[in-house]
Amino acid sequence: ILAGAGSGKTRVLTHRIAYLIEEHQVPPYHILALTFTNKAANEMRERVNNIIEYGAGSIWVSTFHSTCVRILRRFIDHLGYDNAFTIYDSDDQKSLMKDICKQLNIDTKKYKERTFLNAISSAKDELTPEQYADEVAKEYNKKIFGRVYKEYQKRLKQNNALDFDDLIMLTVQLFRQNAEILNHYQERFPFILVDEYQDTNTAQFTLLSL
Repeated sequence: ILAGAGSGKTRVLTHRIAYLIEEHQVPPYHILALTFTNKAANEMRERVNNIIEYGAGSIWVSTFHSTCVRILRRFIDHLGYDNAFTIYDSDDQKSLMKDICKQLNIDTKKYKERTFLNAISSAKDELTPEQYADEVAKEYNKKIFGRVYKEYQKRLKQNNALDFDDLIMLTVQLFRQNAEILNHYQERFPFILVDEYQDTNTAQFTLLSL
């Protein structure tokens, strides 16, 4: 649905959920409704609760990242992590990057920690971490970025930690590597509704496609 701000796109989406349940007897647990911010997810959940009399609690209404956390808490052990993983915030990331720069003798006056973190985030959004050293580093014409990325991911895994971008990237990896888990969620969610769909990046679009 393409329409201007405030013209009722989210209203259409929430009423479609009600229509599926009430008119087509779709079980609520077969519906996944995704959006981008916690505020938008809470608002959508509230609207759904107001128009559906029964079963609204069974619908997954959440952000892309919250949905991925839920999936990874159950299945991330298939990727070699412990299910009780930690999610690093920006301070944790900066602190880890500071240690890595020190370990690799990188001058942080010349290369800021945030520059490395932004480049890594962009690579993860495009689902190209494995080609990072070759492709993204080439863009900067500095092999140093590839070395930093590899060390960063290695240290995250050693700490059983994920950064925000890993949540979607690793869920995509999990689905690609494990047909049984992918099939479980494909059967669970035959109805997927996305608010503000035009804002999806490569990783989010790939997740939806899978």
